Amino acid sequence: MTNKYELELGGRVFEFEFGKIANLAGGAVTIKVDDTVLLVTACARDEAMDVDFLPLTVEVQEKSYAAGKMPGGFFKREGRPSEQAILNCRLVDRPLRPLFPKNYHNDTQIAITVLSTDLEFPYSSLGILGASMALMVSDIPFSEPVGACEIGYVNGELIVNPTYEQLESSDLQLTVAGTSEAIMMVEAGANFVSEELLLEALELAQENNIKMAELQKKIVKEIGKEKNVIEEKLNDPIINTELLDASAEKINQLYDNGLSKSELSDEKKKLIEELADKIEIEDESDDLNKVKDEISSLEKNIVRERILDKGVRPDNRKSDEIRDLESEVGVLPRVHGSSLFKRGDTQALGTVTLASLSEKQKLDFLSPLTEKTFMLHYNFPPYSVGESGRFMTSRREQGHGALAERAIKPVLPSEEDWPYAMRVVSDIMSSNGSTSMASVCAGILSLMDGGVPIKETVAGIAMGLILNPDGKYAILTDIQGLEDHLGDMDFKVAGSRSGVTALQMDIKVKGVTPQILSEALEQAKKARLEIIDHMEETLPQPREDVSEFAPKTVKIQIPKDKIGMVIGSGGSTIKEIVSEFDVTIDISDDGTVSIGGVESVRIENAIEKIQSIIKDVEVGDVYQGKVVKLMDFGAFVNILPGKDGLVHISEISDERVDSVESAYEVGQEVEVIVKKIDNQNRIDLSARVEKYLSGELSFEEDKPKKFNKSKSNSKRKDVRKSNPKPPTLRN
Repeated sequence: MTNKYELELGGRVFEFEFGKIANLAGGAVTIKVDDTVLLVTACARDEAMDVDFLPLTVEVQEKSYAAGKMPGGFFKREGRPSEQAILNCRLVDRPLRPLFPKNYHNDTQIAITVLSTDLEFPYSSLGILGASMALMVSDIPFSEPVGACEIGYVNGELIVNPTYEQLESSDLQLTVAGTSEAIMMVEAGANFVSEELLLEALELAQENNIKMAELQKKIVKEIGKEKNVIEEKLNDPIINTELLDASAEKINQLYDNGLSKSELSDEKKKLIEELADKIEIEDESDDLNKVKDEISSLEKNIVRERILDKGVRPDNRKSDEIRDLESEVGVLPRVHGSSLFKRGDTQALGTVTLASLSEKQKLDFLSPLTEKTFMLHYNFPPYSVGESGRFMTSRREQGHGALAERAIKPVLPSEEDWPYAMRVVSDIMSSNGSTSMASVCAGILSLMDGGVPIKETVAGIAMGLILNPDGKYAILTDIQGLEDHLGDMDFKVAGSRSGVTALQMDIKVKGVTPQILSEALEQAKKARLEIIDHMEETLPQPREDVSEFAPKTVKIQIPKDKIGMVIGSGGSTIKEIVSEFDVTIDISDDGTVSIGGVESVRIENAIEKIQSIIKDVEVGDVYQGKVVKLMDFGAFVNILPGKDGLVHISEISDERVDSVESAYEVGQEVEVIVKKIDNQNRIDLSARVEKYLSGELSFEEDKPKKFNKSKSNSKRKDVRKSNPKPPTLRN
């Protein structure tokens, strides 16, 4: 049996269909908005896994056929998920994970398949909504419906669920997920919007999310399956009260001493070993794990109580205090720009690489975006936390890099003003929380060191939250790893003095109120401005010039009707210029030509070559040409790519020439002068250059049409003084 539901939001009709597709899945829903169709399924194993976390995975499959496209690559089959798909996986996971029962450990998978797209409406928020609906109608113990929507800001007006076209001119792209009671997740990119506008947008989004959540409650009542009940396992504590009290006193002493991350870790290991000896644990891993769990739980309660009741953080900072800041630029000799940014024990190495626009990234997403000139890649090696392990790019690393990239992008110069492709890499050297925001700071400093003319300095800060069930809370500025682990919120805010450029919120509790968000944003602004002051002390503004090792790029404009001349047949002309001068050349449809290279002199030579190509061929121009064909009556000489002229046998020499073959051979270079251009744009050349330049011989009187050329070794001279009657010559 098929069940259909509809809901109108932001002027769009959302259609939800159950029971038609994927009926063997635990829960399945098809969502349709205009011509965008998603299938979302939720499945879970019956048995719990022996783990202490929620084994939830989200997979997004972007089918090429959804947009009427053929998959790229040799096999013509969808391969690894695109960056957009991976970011959407994370976007779906974040608001749902906190809403599962704490003791639920069954392997659970949500699959989102894009079946159709009109490339007009982003599907990211639909994935969150579909995942919530599939879970709600299934027997999986998930009972708190989540709504999601996007908010744009165009021409001074907030728009619900904007199209891609509207987002191009929007100063805000905000994705919000929430239950009927509170906001669960926030993700945003912005062009210097105020905190007040962000709060207004969050409230508008939450109004729509509540409507979606209420619809899901109605659907569950009508077609939902009975939920599986997860029994709460009550384990007897392995540490007795006396030892637990002594451990609590010891942990409090450790935090009173303000130890570093590594020192604190070592002391906690000693404490666990001492407890294991006292309660006679030998090599029983289960019991040892219980000790670790009970000490971790004790530590969490102590840290939270110290913050809420005493206002004391683990490192004895105030709630709005930033850790010590250090930064420097120009730390690496050969890279195009580099920086080292440190906040407490968190340290990020930023580097920037500049390249020609031909190096821009080509995208194969299910969106209108096909390329980008700025990339930021984030790496989190195992040694950054003192561990060994595999070096790989995880979904977390892609997500952190995308957030930092989004934060920096609004201050970058336009492609027209700065014809470079740019890649920033943030390598985390050591980590104790807020590495993504450290990457924003390191990335900006490296760009400034590389001479990129950014509009403003951008900094990022991570805010935390400790929230008790009774509603008492504390907002923490610049959270370190322990506060992130033991706290209830990781709220990242990046921006300049002019406003916010990126926002991300992850929470572990069932939502936060607008009041908490308002205070967190204001506290984050204060911290952000403090970090910007520090960064500008290190480097007040971008360097005037790019590194000597960076490619230089110069832009010139050529007539659109002469683009083909510069490119040449099959790209032969442009390839020849690139090879000859070791440069890169990018030509836009409007005639903008970007020439890049490491050596300025090579760029200038390439520019001269291009300008000579598009210059009109005129009578009196002298060229160093190459013989390309011999005929009985003369030789054809190539003076420009694709432009040949005829040297008649009578014009080869001042003396009689018996045959063309006796004077020339194919491939020979000869100096020639343009003698005549007839009304059909045919070029007559002469090898008797000096005779014409001296005026002993006269140019012919035809007034030709101008003839465009596409390559030149022109040595044209002003011959009007030596030859008083050259009718078509000009300076």
